[in-house]
Amino acid sequence: MKGYLTTITLAVFTLSLSSCFLNKGKKSKGLPDDGQLHGVAPTARPSMTTPRNMVYIPPGTFHMGPSDEDISFNYTNRNRSMSIPGFWMDATEITNNQYRQFVNWVRDSLSFKILYGGGINKEDDTSAVDWRKVAQIKYDKATIEKLNELNLAPDNRLFGRNEIDPGKLKYKVEYFNLPEAAKRENADRPRKDFIVKYDEKVYPDTLVWIRDFSYSYNEPMTKRYFAHPSYGNYPVVGVTWKQAVAFCHWRTHYQNSFLEKKKFAVDGDYRLPSEAEWEYAARGGRTNSMFPWGNYYLRNKKGCLLANFKPGRGNYPEDGGFYTVKADAYWANDYGLYNMSGNVAEWTGSYFYEGSYNFMSDLSPDVRIEATDSDLPRMKRKVVRGGSWKDIAYYLQVSTRNYEYQDTAKSYIGFRCVIDLAPKSKK
Repeated sequence: MKGYLTTITLAVFTLSLSSCFLNKGKKSKGLPDDGQLHGVAPTARPSMTTPRNMVYIPPGTFHMGPSDEDISFNYTNRNRSMSIPGFWMDATEITNNQYRQFVNWVRDSLSFKILYGGGINKEDDTSAVDWRKVAQIKYDKATIEKLNELNLAPDNRLFGRNEIDPGKLKYKVEYFNLPEAAKRENADRPRKDFIVKYDEKVYPDTLVWIRDFSYSYNEPMTKRYFAHPSYGNYPVVGVTWKQAVAFCHWRTHYQNSFLEKKKFAVDGDYRLPSEAEWEYAARGGRTNSMFPWGNYYLRNKKGCLLANFKPGRGNYPEDGGFYTVKADAYWANDYGLYNMSGNVAEWTGSYFYEGSYNFMSDLSPDVRIEATDSDLPRMKRKVVRGGSWKDIAYYLQVSTRNYEYQDTAKSYIGFRCVIDLAPKSKK
């Protein structure tokens, strides 16, 4: 009996030591010294919250290309089967209010450097912005007087009003050019050769409302569209492709700063969707449909138009909006995306080449060119999709391709972002 109790005592003692060892191993930052392979996880917490106002587009395969007759007979979008991985996409186009957050962030960061950091024209300035001090900045007359480096020149002022010059609001874009670094011929080059840095103006070009239409009175839209609160939830326009890319970089930086502060793992980057991703998302799972809502009509059973475009011979207000409408107007497609056709056309991240469908991969296809200001205009063409409030129905088809130059702004082109996130970890 005594030996039996001793055996039980030893077993309990051994189990206690084992459980203490395991608990200690879970709490400790180090690994158990047992000579076995345990693996090392990153120190950050594994996942972030669901992106605000975005919807998940599941992975799948679809037929990319025309779902109807190619009426132009230019054969720039031959039908092919494409496979797309899952990603998150903005449910609506980026609105004036959302883009204004970007503009104000740039304004505030530059104002901080002028008021507290010695100016904005310092070379290689890497000083951090103290956002607690930024929150105390009030843009009254006395403060604006101190922002000499940001203000309009005296001869550019109306009625002598001292105001911030929108053209001086520039965001410092900085990123690592992964496609260039991945080329085999660049394998041994130093990392610094692939770091891209440049300044990009962020304020939208409000004069596009006048410039885009000859012999047309659109001055009220120029004065009010980005400035008036009534248009806050309308899609931002007058933004070039380069400004849209800068917005994506800022949104990534803004998110990652928060994640690092909260000890979360830094996740994906916001970017413009590829041409294939855009079409796949616009179809909403309807593989062979002409429009996001299906075939073949532009009205529902009640006779209501399903998008904001140019009906008939030009009855602009018939669809409920003379120019643009709110970003969440009409009905969402089966993925929960609004206005994938109509309202404003949308920038994608893809380069426009007439024959790209013939050679691009069928696995997450994309054709990109990092065009510089000195490159030929042909190299600066970016794919625009979806059609707009001033377009006829043909451009609303999800397969219709169009393009615009990356440094051009229009009153009928906006954008939305996508992001690739790591899968949620299961505990």
